[in-house]
Amino acid sequence: MISTIFADLHILGPMGRGLVLLALLFSSVGFGAGLAGGFLKSAEATRIARWCALAFAATAIWANFVMIGALVSDDFSVGYVAEVGSIATPLYFKIPSLWASLSGSILFWAGVLGVYVALYARKARPKHAETQPWTLAALLATSVFFTALVASVADPFHAVFPVPLDGPGPNPLLQNHWLMAIHPPMLYLGYVGMSVPFSMAIGSLCAGRLEAGWLAPLRRWLIVPWLFLTIGIMLGGWWSYGVLGWGGYWAWDPVENASFHPWLTATAALHSAMVTERKGLLKTWTLVLIITSFLLTLFGTFLTRSGVFNSVHSFTQSDIGPVFLLAIAVIFVGTVVLLALRDHKLKTGRGFAKQVGGMKLLSRETSILAQNLLFTVFTATVLLGTVFPLLAEAVNGDKLSVGAPYFDRIALPIGVMLVALMGVGPALPWGEMNPQRALRRFVGPVVGGAVLTLAAAIGGFTGPVSLLAMFVCGFALVSNLGEYATPVMARMRVKKERLDVAARRAFIRGRRRYGGHIAHLGIVIAVMAIALSKGYRTTADLTLREGQTAQVEGYDITFTGADLIELEYMESLTANFAVTRNGQDYGTYSPAMNFYPRQREPIGSPAVRSTPAEDLYLSLVQVQPDGEWAAVRVLVMPAVWWLWATLPIFALSALLILWPAKKRKTAAELMAEAA
Repeated sequence: MISTIFADLHILGPMGRGLVLLALLFSSVGFGAGLAGGFLKSAEATRIARWCALAFAATAIWANFVMIGALVSDDFSVGYVAEVGSIATPLYFKIPSLWASLSGSILFWAGVLGVYVALYARKARPKHAETQPWTLAALLATSVFFTALVASVADPFHAVFPVPLDGPGPNPLLQNHWLMAIHPPMLYLGYVGMSVPFSMAIGSLCAGRLEAGWLAPLRRWLIVPWLFLTIGIMLGGWWSYGVLGWGGYWAWDPVENASFHPWLTATAALHSAMVTERKGLLKTWTLVLIITSFLLTLFGTFLTRSGVFNSVHSFTQSDIGPVFLLAIAVIFVGTVVLLALRDHKLKTGRGFAKQVGGMKLLSRETSILAQNLLFTVFTATVLLGTVFPLLAEAVNGDKLSVGAPYFDRIALPIGVMLVALMGVGPALPWGEMNPQRALRRFVGPVVGGAVLTLAAAIGGFTGPVSLLAMFVCGFALVSNLGEYATPVMARMRVKKERLDVAARRAFIRGRRRYGGHIAHLGIVIAVMAIALSKGYRTTADLTLREGQTAQVEGYDITFTGADLIELEYMESLTANFAVTRNGQDYGTYSPAMNFYPRQREPIGSPAVRSTPAEDLYLSLVQVQPDGEWAAVRVLVMPAVWWLWATLPIFALSALLILWPAKKRKTAAELMAEAA
């Protein structure tokens, strides 16, 4: 009601722009105060920086709510609403319109950044006084950059005159599935969240300190965006699978790759931080990975918002691309110089080569280092394939594309080795181990891999690539499950505890470690699902007249007619198919073709019957409105359900890792209770 009144007065635009300018002011002052706090070691300046951070957060978030109010109330005097709004658009699609186009997405980025800035400013602890002002300065410098974009080249609040009576509505692809209300925010929470560990890394370099007490919160702040990025990527695959109608979930699209790059380096950084925390090694390498992850999020934002790639994910050409490239260049050069000048202050001791040379071959830290190197190679090769067409066009004007075969050839061997190392690492201790004892630890995982491979072969999955994938997955699965069982068995043997008591206490004490192994479990299940669904799909293109039946992989599919559904913002032409198998009725499935006013070609909406065993996927190709005949593509794919089932597994792993440990009572508190 209030937003409608404001919309009628056309003051939402000026209000939003005023909030953006205030956010720019607060972030600029806070940036300066953070620098002063770092250089002068001034607690008062640091306090000012913290308050400015909270003020920036409040104004940036408020500006987003003003834009949502303008979208919901159809205030077409606001430039962004005139660009993506429409009276006919349902409310549940109007709110996601906030990230439907360029300037709104940058405003949303600033709002999400405000949430992270506020959380960090509230959680900042006095015991990290040396690094805090530098971290706040770096975080607020990022805030200055994005609010400056919103206030200039990406201004969504600019006035439109004369005020149009209606708008075109958001991109039809964003109105075709409920996941578009969740998938982009998850990616934003992942992308934007990388700014916090990046700022903490910069703070460590500027202060010349990276002690264990600072590394633990740094790793926790890295896990949060890693989790959101993981969920965002998975939801993106689910959206692609459920909307685009091609029956796949990952096409190595350049913008898909852009989200994959920082995920790879952040995963490597999480593992490298374990070595730093446990052994005091690889400090600089861990910081480099964190900084690289942030730079890759900026690069991914450039790919999405510059229009350099023709993709369902990207926006049109804009002036924002060169600004992002300049920012990436400045941050890259600045961090390289900072690393060169301040690395020696971290007290890393021996150089990188000597640290690596001093590691024992049969140790967990060596397996993590090998894993890190593979993640780095994976990132570099996928990045090369992504940017090569841009480089070729810039050099000689040739328009080239790097297709899925290139990426698949890279992903297969590296992916197999990474999953294998997920099994090797947990089987090895920190430090040195006797070779004979190490070999004994691998007996169980090898047997597990062999059993899973045999089960896959009996089930008909006999391709060599699939069998190799099943072996390494079984190997890693048993190795990680052993990490759950070993502490429980030790407590039962040493402390004489019952199984349930030993399991509960081992879980409480090792909750963070268990969370990491649960994440490994999610990766293993995802790799198994990808290997089976990609290698064993059946595709059939059918053209059926009404009442006609065809059989695909034992499914009897009968075309029963078509329906035209007219909504205010679209028309949906559906074809209805009755599905049975071995006499059992599975119901009617209705893939559709949706027609939107601003879209020349219809957008498909497939119908999927999903079970843990396999998916039946119906994608409509063409249909006569009178229901005389329909052309449909039918795919039968095993194990796809398990790919989406990893989402709660990843969420559980992060929850266990991030759940705060119970604070131990001091001796004085215990004595007071006793008294």
